[in-house]
Amino acid sequence: MKTWKKAGIAAAAALAVWYLVCLPRDLFKGTPYSTVVLDRNGELLGARIADDGQWRFPPCDSVPYKYRTALIEFEDRYFRWHPGVNPVSIIRAAAGNIRAGHVTSGGSTITMQLIRLSRGRERTLGQKMIEAILATRLELRCSKKKILAMYASYAPFGGNVVGLEAASWRYFGRPPYELSWGEAATLAVLPNSPGSIHPGRGRGELLRKRNRLLARLKDKGVITPEEFALASSEPLPDAPGPLPQIAPHLVEGCAARQHGQTVRTGIDASLQKRISELADSWSDELAKTGIADLSVVVIDVNTGSTISYIGNASQRRKRDGMLVDIASAPRSTGSILKPLLYCALLQEGDILPKSLIPDLPVNINGFSPQNFDQKFCGAVPADEALARSLNVPAVHMLRRFGVQKFCNILKKSGMGTLSRPADDYGLSLILGGAEGTLLDITRIYASLSNIYQNPEKVEAPLNDRTSLWYTFEALKEVNRPDEMDWKSVSSIKKTAWKTGTSFGFRDAWAIGVTPEYAVGVWAGNADGKGMPGLTGAKAAGPLMFRIFNALPQKYNSGTYAEDGWFLEPVYGEYTKAAVCRQSGCLKGINCSEADTVMLPKAAMRSISCPYHISDHGRSRFVLPPAMEWYYRKNHPEYNPPKEMSRNPMEFIYPESGVEVRIPRLEDGKPGEMVFSLAHRYPETRVYWHFDGRYLGETAFIHQYSMSPEPGRHTMTVTDDKGNTVSTTFTVAARE
Repeated sequence: MKTWKKAGIAAAAALAVWYLVCLPRDLFKGTPYSTVVLDRNGELLGARIADDGQWRFPPCDSVPYKYRTALIEFEDRYFRWHPGVNPVSIIRAAAGNIRAGHVTSGGSTITMQLIRLSRGRERTLGQKMIEAILATRLELRCSKKKILAMYASYAPFGGNVVGLEAASWRYFGRPPYELSWGEAATLAVLPNSPGSIHPGRGRGELLRKRNRLLARLKDKGVITPEEFALASSEPLPDAPGPLPQIAPHLVEGCAARQHGQTVRTGIDASLQKRISELADSWSDELAKTGIADLSVVVIDVNTGSTISYIGNASQRRKRDGMLVDIASAPRSTGSILKPLLYCALLQEGDILPKSLIPDLPVNINGFSPQNFDQKFCGAVPADEALARSLNVPAVHMLRRFGVQKFCNILKKSGMGTLSRPADDYGLSLILGGAEGTLLDITRIYASLSNIYQNPEKVEAPLNDRTSLWYTFEALKEVNRPDEMDWKSVSSIKKTAWKTGTSFGFRDAWAIGVTPEYAVGVWAGNADGKGMPGLTGAKAAGPLMFRIFNALPQKYNSGTYAEDGWFLEPVYGEYTKAAVCRQSGCLKGINCSEADTVMLPKAAMRSISCPYHISDHGRSRFVLPPAMEWYYRKNHPEYNPPKEMSRNPMEFIYPESGVEVRIPRLEDGKPGEMVFSLAHRYPETRVYWHFDGRYLGETAFIHQYSMSPEPGRHTMTVTDDKGNTVSTTFTVAARE
């Protein structure tokens, strides 16, 4: 073979190889995109601009019929048939340019224009030839549908608007598939000369081009004369307008986590707007009292989707903190975790639904919790303690259950803010000593409802249906001193709900759950400023109920009862046992009145009633002296026997084994600790001894004040009947 033939073959082979590899795999590699956030139906909730300052939505997969038809008619009538280059159009454009003496038309196909957009080179004859070659290569790689979608994604539409999706929203406030013929035609002609013709200027020429295009569509029978008349009479849009801001804090969060992507959420846009109106109105009312910020989360129980998310309501009311996304910000939980502890104790068999829980003063290493009303009941049924949100019984219950175990349950349930060791939280964990987010905790409440209705989800940490049932029942009867008369709320639905108020009145919570939804509301100030009188019931509870009333009902007879409440557990999911009517514990040998009730399966591990004794063959209910001291004030029917073998005395404070921290007074001198003793017969004289040294005597009110030195000590008291009781404690070193 002659040398020139070999060279020709080699050149042809090289040219073929170049042709195969000349087109980059990704034409727009490295292009930054806007973050686009959609609701569950694809409606735009909001977007954030791309890093290069362009409104460029992520590439679309298809082009709506109206825009596709208008674009092809205007830019490239033979698009469906040519191989990327249309020789007829090029020749026609060249002849027109020669006649005009300057360039009036380039003859480029849509495919060639797409190549030019991807290369960003100057428009010269040499570049046009390269574009033509690359266009034919692109036609071999991609379908016509794909090429149109790529063009629609990257075409310029004036200013910093790029792509059909962004242009449709910026100019017309709706998605491309909802465009009218007039709107589609407007956008079809814009990329032809975006620098000089767009809705902000050159409006006359833009209008003429649009109407000529519409006339051609009419002449071809694509649109009817009536459609043409309507479309050509449509006004042009003004300059690009703002995008929707339906859930701005959610959009911002998506932009931070999924930057430059299209994110489809579970939000229901129409519901979001409705709840936003309620939240904005309520927030504006709270603002008059110094409570500036408010957040709402609504979860669909059955899907687990967040269907409404208001990071901070009333964005039109300018103030510091309005940009803070409260729903995802860790805040002190107040009492909002108490139902989870109650459910965990039931599930473990540590308590029964109505077990008496101590409600009397306690000081544990300096931690001295108080109930909201600063009163003590002595003893209170567990479900009532939860319904009334009593703090002291909750601390006793956490102490019984274990802080570490409870932390583990919270983490497994989805509380992602517990980053410190359990000992750092201590018993204050149940009263707001930890921080949680409204989103996380509302999801946890929703999961309890979902688990109850789907018991096969045994992997959940709280999954005993009977325990969950009793938890919902207790929360349905929420009643506490600081709360509104919720039963007077009009059209109220059965709801298991809980409120929480953090220390210093900084955070007000209300979270409720039904078989369908979980609704969480937080109110307060984003900067953490407290507001006296701010409580979960008054600041968050009313809005929570209004939102429940606004939610669509989805009654399912197989999942819950006709009144919208949870179906009771079925036989086999619980055990039955006799329970003492007064103590709420398993019936003991001396209990005279008992009820056979449905109980969690682990209930048989629980203790039998320790409070009933036999008094000369008669059953008597007798509490320990410390519990009795407070209990009898609220229970006039309480009537223990006059004489008993049990010790009638008990220390209320300090408990034996605790460490006590005694603060200094303002003048720097050490303060005093007050020893408190309960005696079943208060009039009895008792004699106090500290570390073996006699101090004095008391009657009726058995208290003694002193300032012990740091170290280990013992206080002993003896009454005039010879009864003795002691408590040993440690005084911490003074700071």
